[in-house]
Amino acid sequence: MDSQSPVDILGSRNWLDLPPDVISHVFLKLGAVEILYRAQWVCSSWRKLSKNPQLWRSIDMRKHNDSFFGEEHVMEKMAREAIDRSSGELVEFSVEEFATDGLLLYIADKCNSLRCLRLVSCYEISPKSFIEMAKKLPLLEELELRHLAFSARNLEVVGLSCPQLKSFRLNYRAYWHPGLQRNDKALAIAKTMPQLRHLHLLGNKMSDFGLKAILDGCPHLESLDLRQCFNLSLEGDLLQRCKDMIQVLRLPKDSTDNLEFYAQIVSDEHVELCRRKLQNYSL
Repeated sequence: MDSQSPVDILGSRNWLDLPPDVISHVFLKLGAVEILYRAQWVCSSWRKLSKNPQLWRSIDMRKHNDSFFGEEHVMEKMAREAIDRSSGELVEFSVEEFATDGLLLYIADKCNSLRCLRLVSCYEISPKSFIEMAKKLPLLEELELRHLAFSARNLEVVGLSCPQLKSFRLNYRAYWHPGLQRNDKALAIAKTMPQLRHLHLLGNKMSDFGLKAILDGCPHLESLDLRQCFNLSLEGDLLQRCKDMIQVLRLPKDSTDNLEFYAQIVSDEHVELCRRKLQNYSL
């Protein structure tokens, strides 16, 4: 962890005697990892306050990978502890990289009132466990899947299992491959997620056909992010239809500078170059 954390600053200001409600407010600012790793050990009163379920309604465990590099098991242990402390009141959970099948199912069993789930680069998660989890989260309203490869069938199960889903982010590191068009995921979204208000599809390989299906199947859309969806040609009246229907519209070639992650464009030539380098390395 950083040498000068928010907890260190609190200690230097001698805030240990502040009223419990003030300390609880500070804890909310600290976040789950900082509370579990540092704050709860400052004194017995802070440890007691740290067990208040209201502190654990929203758990964000992203962007801590550098601090716990090679210690993913420590992060998962803290995640389970945070979930336990929510006492079933958890409504928002965000995780990056270290999530496993076991953790997903643990969340589903403990927190079936979850409203928001964000999974970022969680490569240890299997489609089977993801589907099992989705079936246990009927109240889910917001879902983000970043850099994860789930099939169209998986997305259909999510849509059918989570009928209140209003925001869906399915973002990839964009891959420019004009020869390959795939509309299966767009069609799955159009078929099973009619209540969507916000949809982000960075790097999707759908064509105009898939986009038209989404506009037909998701009539309540307010925002639509199509950045780096390079197979879209937006021919005929499709572009105008998008503009008329969508309040916040981002088009395939719009800038990605405001994203919280690097959106890389990978050409076919780059993929071939990497393949050759790997072959040479193996020799």
